[in-house]
Amino acid sequence: MGSLYLSRCRCIVRQVYSGLPSMLQRRYSLDISPQLLRTEGFIDGRWVSAASTFPVFDPATGEEIAKVSDCSTKEAQDAVNAAYKAFHVWKSRTAKERSILLRKWFDLVTQHKDDLAKLITAECWNFPSAMITRKVGAALAVGCTVVVKPAEDTPLSALALAELSVQAGIPPGVINVVPCSREKTPAVGELLCTDSLVAKISFTGSTATGKTLLRHAAGTVKKVSMELGGHAPFIVFDSADVDKAVAGVMGSKFRNSGQTCVCSNRFLVQAGIHDAFVEKLAKAMDAELKLGHGSEPTTTQGPLINTRAAEKVENQVVDAVAQGAIIVRGGKRLEGSFMQPTLLSNVTTDMLCMQEETFGPLVPVVKFSTEQEALAIANASPVGLAGYFYSRDISQIWRVAEHMEVGMVGVNEGLISTTEAAFGGVKQSGLGREGSKYGIDEYLEVKYMCFGGLTP
Repeated sequence: MGSLYLSRCRCIVRQVYSGLPSMLQRRYSLDISPQLLRTEGFIDGRWVSAASTFPVFDPATGEEIAKVSDCSTKEAQDAVNAAYKAFHVWKSRTAKERSILLRKWFDLVTQHKDDLAKLITAECWNFPSAMITRKVGAALAVGCTVVVKPAEDTPLSALALAELSVQAGIPPGVINVVPCSREKTPAVGELLCTDSLVAKISFTGSTATGKTLLRHAAGTVKKVSMELGGHAPFIVFDSADVDKAVAGVMGSKFRNSGQTCVCSNRFLVQAGIHDAFVEKLAKAMDAELKLGHGSEPTTTQGPLINTRAAEKVENQVVDAVAQGAIIVRGGKRLEGSFMQPTLLSNVTTDMLCMQEETFGPLVPVVKFSTEQEALAIANASPVGLAGYFYSRDISQIWRVAEHMEVGMVGVNEGLISTTEAAFGGVKQSGLGREGSKYGIDEYLEVKYMCFGGLTP
């Protein structure tokens, strides 16, 4: 009854427009405890080397951070077997016993937060505790065991957390981490999804990859949770407080360089306040966004997670400008994985940036006239994870919140994620929920028992 957690990892913070500072030409060393810098797979409580390795790079500098074991289907199968064996022991532990160990793990993560932050910054990942609280933690709390396959660019953080789980006393086989290169990911993912010993798949990633995993999981009718792509609309109505709406954009769009699945992606601004909104947002970007390496205290905007991510944003900007969009701020691809935060006006719904998730620091603004028009544009997407809007009209607030086809709505709020709330989407944004009691339910099955014949 092992449970599988696959992750897509994301980036950190915000940026300015004058090009890369000279500090990015410096080399950065990972000044962390050697005990946390793990580069092997973690299976059945042991650190396991593979036949080959793959490099992990700092996306800000292009430097190689480490070489990590490139696990194959053999190591993945060993991890599944270990998780299945451990499940029969772990599920028998009382909830109190499990909670004590999970609390020790949490305390160790907190104790080593500075070292973890350095790893996370070097890998350009965010929210290490989310893996514990929303996915792995939920599974372990109810007695499941897990196999984690971290993204190719970001295995070091997952392996560091595995090391801390050892220190916390979590038994062998309960947590297993199988890092592998992009080349081996399809085979490893297929094995984890098709093995009959794995009872559940929980995946965070793209909609395209999620569909592949769903097809694999169908063969053994596994329970699945899918947290897939987003394309979040951000609507600003004439009745909104424009200053608060601008602040909401800054938090929702530019955190993690626009690389979270709930980052706002399509910006719809009503005609009456459109010009004032664009002007104020441009000034806020000038004042608040500082480009640099995440290890520098003044940096608010780091690189995208790899060069492919930067190329995607660049292509969207080029496409929009070719169709008549106006660059208000930014617009340039910089060295390596860096992309200027970019504000576009005169955007139309047929542009690429309005048709596909950006996952980067791009704000395309579409002017609209009526509430009905805004809702039609917002809902014209095959995905529906998060949506945001700003309004001070109470009747409008209820109407729009109910009619937005998303799993989560931010009303006059640009940051909505929290462990205590149900996290998930509708349409092709996924299946199931993370966080709250609903996230726990994803790892449970309902059993009905009817007793008879007990009377003398």
